[in-house]
Amino acid sequence: MVTRTMRKKRKRASSRANSSYVCPSCGEAIDIAPDRSAGEEQEYVEDCPVCCRPNVIHVEFFEEDETARVWAESE
Repeated sequence: MVTRTMRKKRKRASSRANSSYVCPSCGEAIDIAPDRSAGEEQEYVEDCPVCCRPNVIHVEFFEEDETARVWAESE
């Protein structure tokens, strides 16, 4: 009789840890969940959910851990 051992799959540490930036127009802190799958360095435009003004969001991921540096500039 052959017995098989079942192995549980380990979950990788998520790269979707929440980060935040401050809207340069209204000063509100905005939480986002950066996604590493879009690249190590990202830049995209997103409207502030509070004042609706467009911001250029910058994201940089660090290899040492799963953290990301996030900041915004007015478009």
